[in-house]
Order: sequence, then structure tokens, then C-alpha cells
Amino acid sequence: MARGAHSGKILKPQSIGLIRAGDELKRMSTGIADLDMVLGGGILPGGVVLLAGQPGIGKSTLLLQVTSAIAASQPVLYASGEESAGQVKLRAARLGADSGDDLAFIASTSADDIAATIRSGTYKLVIIDSIQTLSLDEITSAPGTVSQITNSANVIIRAAKSADAAVILVGHVTKEGSIAGPKVLEHLVDVVLQFEGDRYGGFKVVRAIKNRYGSTSEAAIFEMSDNGLQVVENPSAALLAERHNSDGSVVLATLEGNRPILVEIQALVNSTNFGYPKRTASGFDINRLNLLIAVLEKRTKLNLSDKDIYINVVGGLRLQDPAADLAVAMAIASAAAGKRMDDGLVVFGEVGLGGEIRSVTHVDRRIAEAKKLGFTKAIAPKQSKDTFIKGVSDLRHALIDYLKS
Repeated sequence: MARGAHSGKILKPQSIGLIRAGDELKRMSTGIADLDMVLGGGILPGGVVLLAGQPGIGKSTLLLQVTSAIAASQPVLYASGEESAGQVKLRAARLGADSGDDLAFIASTSADDIAATIRSGTYKLVIIDSIQTLSLDEITSAPGTVSQITNSANVIIRAAKSADAAVILVGHVTKEGSIAGPKVLEHLVDVVLQFEGDRYGGFKVVRAIKNRYGSTSEAAIFEMSDNGLQVVENPSAALLAERHNSDGSVVLATLEGNRPILVEIQALVNSTNFGYPKRTASGFDINRLNLLIAVLEKRTKLNLSDKDIYINVVGGLRLQDPAADLAVAMAIASAAAGKRMDDGLVVFGEVGLGGEIRSVTHVDRRIAEAKKLGFTKAIAPKQSKDTFIKGVSDLRHALIDYLKS
């Protein structure tokens, strides 16, 4: 018989009406309003956040900026398993984050030691950079393995909950873009933040893909500078500042979280020199691109079977909005036909397999952003009475009516 049948004790429940709710706890502000919004109002005491992104994108930079702001009022511990104290000091000096006495630093890869430090109750926020470097003494496998990551995370999380201390774990991603280590790590934590973008330049986006304390529909957009990551106040204007209207160029009204953004979609169509045409997409799902190409060939008179097709989303953004379908399809058609669109046009709409243009969310926000930047009309689904929108019902008529020589 299982041991659990004879061991254990009867637990004493408490009335749920007497339990202190998470919303009654005072959240810690990160000092960055947009990041607070993504987190649901700030970092909650006792909450565990996983910040994931590819190496070199700026995770450590962002966290040093956050710890510097919080350390102005509360004790913070930065635990690094990847860098020495001198390396972190150099970055902190560059960011101006080395002046606070309440920002402490340790270099350790022992999950047992870090958990004991958290349980001491000295620190209100603990940064662990990164979870892949930690190990437990009783597990013989190397750091970064599935057993070490899951067990180390469990020890850290239990310590954080018992001490009511907030913890931010840094996690790396694989070449495929998923979080390195077991998927169960995402289930253990309270908030999962995804840090996306090009590590060498362009905009970087932080969005919540899981949040027990707030919404997952918000996004913070940053740009790297000499002084660290800076919030981009008007990303639409920055993305369109160097645009040259030519064939293959279309302006998309999209959403990053709940924020409307105008972004340029570029397409290049060339005759293929080999038997198999090449399709490449930067910032757009390649499978979705292949689907749109198939719809274009089937529902319009375009022949793309012998063409190489390249798609680029300007600014390093990665689009997940279904409303990008129509803009990508029109950019391909524009490049293939050598015809451009009018200067004052923005485009958005989802494309179905029958070539029909389907409705999308938050049309009013997209239109307001387009008007703010001086655009005069939008090619969009026939769902609004706003005269700004030139409604289209199918892909074929959109191409015929709005591509100019």
C-alpha cells in the first residue's frame, strides 16, 4: 500500500473571504510605466516572473534598470550565475544603476544557497540571471539539464512564496524561439514575459504570454541606446520615418498588445533561378506566408509558382496579428505587378482561404492611429460605416481597385 495512505495530517482550511487578495498587496513599480502595464500594475510581492529571450537581446540590461528603480525604496538582490561582480558593475555604471546602497549583488550558481538567502527575508526582490546556470547539490546532472532547471526553480519558488519576496528568473530561448528547458517551467511561475526583437538593432518588444495577476494583451516597446533600453513613445512615426513608397511597400495598421502601430511591410518578387522557388519572411510566419501565396495564385490571376518571394517587416517587429494578411498579400501583388499603392493608404484585414476579407478587432484604434499620422483612407473589411475605410470583400477586388501603375 502507498505510504501516503498512512502518513500526512488533516489540513485546517480557512474561509476564503478572510484571505488577503493579491490586489490588496502593494505592487512594486519597475520605474518603466509600459513594463508595469505589461505586468498588470507592477511586480507583486511573492510573485515569480520568468523573463525569456534570446542571448544578447537586453534581458540583463532591462533588469538592472528595473532593480535600480526598485532599490531606491526597497532592498534588492541581484544573483548572477553567468557574470562576475566586475562585469555586472561595469554594466551598472554605464546604466547609472550603481549608486543605490539597497542594490546588493552575489555571484552564485547554487540554488540551495540562493533559496536560503531568499528565505532570510532580507530582500523584497531577487533577480536570478539565469535559471539555466543554477544547480542543486543532491542532483548529479549538469546545470541546464531538465532535472536541474525544474528542481532549482521549485526550490527558488518555494522560498519566494514563504518569504513573500518577488523573484524574476531569466531564461534563454532555443533556436526555434521556445523557452530553453522544460515546458513545466512556464507552469511553475506566475508571469512569463517574452522579450522579442532583433538583438542587433530595431525595436524590442516585451509581452506577457502568461500572467496570473493581469492581462496578456499588453506590450512594451523599447529601443536600445547608450543609456540602456528606452521606451519608444511613438513607434509608428519612427517606423515610417524612412519609408519610400515603391512597389512592394504597404503600410499595415496593426496592434502590439492593445497599442495600435503603423508598420511598413516590404515585399520583393524575383524570377527564380532554380527549380524550386524560395520563400523567405522576416518578422512574419513563414507558414502563413505560404498560405497567402497559395490564396493569391488560386483566387487571383497572379502566377507566383516560378517566383522567389521575400517579405520583411520593418523595424524588427514580429507580427502575430491576423490583420496583417491583407497587407502582406497586397505587398506581394504590388511587387509582382510592379505597381505601387497611393501614399495615403493603410491596410489591414484577415484573408480567408476563399480569398474573402474577414473582419478584425479594434478597428477604431487602427483608424485613429492612421489619421494621427496623416493617412487619408484605409483598405479594410466591409464592417464599418466610417468613411475613412474603403471596404473590400475579397482579395481580387482589393488588388484591382487599389494597385496603381
